[in-house]
Amino acid sequence: MQPITLVPLLIFAALLAGCGGNSMSHHPTLENPVSTPKRVTGIGGVFFKCKDPEAMKQWYARHLGLQTDGFGTNFEWRQADEPTRKGFTQWAPFRQDTKYFQPSRKDFMINYRVENLDALLKQLRAEGVTVSEVDVQPYGKFCHILDPEGNAIELWEPNDEEYEKIVEGRTK
Repeated sequence: MQPITLVPLLIFAALLAGCGGNSMSHHPTLENPVSTPKRVTGIGGVFFKCKDPEAMKQWYARHLGLQTDGFGTNFEWRQADEPTRKGFTQWAPFRQDTKYFQPSRKDFMINYRVENLDALLKQLRAEGVTVSEVDVQPYGKFCHILDPEGNAIELWEPNDEEYEKIVEGRTK
């Protein structure tokens, strides 16, 4: 097995385990919840760099059954608080020389789904976080930030109804 194939799984496992977390008291935790509106509501995507994205998509399709398209694949699921509404999590390999993750120099980026990007960005700016300009698309609004170790984070306020119209690769 090639080591790169484990990277997305290891990243996801680390996120679930809470690795690298900061225990500063002003950050939300189970003991110290934030009383403001929801910030992150789920994972919107896992993106990673590789030498040959097309070959990587073919490998994942052949060996793990991912139904890929030009971008990767989407995992379709239902909203927990509204089961009749669909949600999506994108999986996508990028070329090693992509500029999309900049200014981060890391080989991966996590996309987090958020409920109200404008309100969240106001809170983040007040907390001293540098944010990129907001990119508005028919399928949602996007913004990039970096965590303290330089990992790129993409925040996405999705419009799932519009996003579903453009999704081709779906892994169910």
